Amino acid sequence: QFVESGGGLVQPGGSLRLSCVVTGTTLETYAVAWFRQAPGKEREGVACMSNINGETYYASSVKGRFTISTDIAKNTVYLQMNSLKPDDTAVYVCSAPSPITTISAMCIDPPSGGSWGQGTQVTVSA
Repeated sequence: QFVESGGGLVQPGGSLRLSCVVTGTTLETYAVAWFRQAPGKEREGVACMSNINGETYYASSVKGRFTISTDIAKNTVYLQMNSLKPDDTAVYVCSAPSPITTISAMCIDPPSGGSWGQGTQVTVSA
């Protein structure tokens, strides 16, 4: 089970850290990801990471502002979001999609299988 938290309302330029606590499995051998979906827009893979070799991929829209990480001991995936913009407003979902081929492919064209959370709302507004 993947359960996200940490969303909320933040002003433009602010920061948030999303957390995704995972139960029922361990994350050591998984590739994990954060996706987002805004009203009227397609789902977008914003950050993906392999917990095996640490390889990461970021969407161009968030590169340099967002950081994905995993605390294996806490079985938790994080998304640190800095310099937030109104365009970042969306529901953010944590997942371990499967099957996967590459980390970048997992973000760009994610499979429908694997484990997915319910999401947490992030709203960036003055």
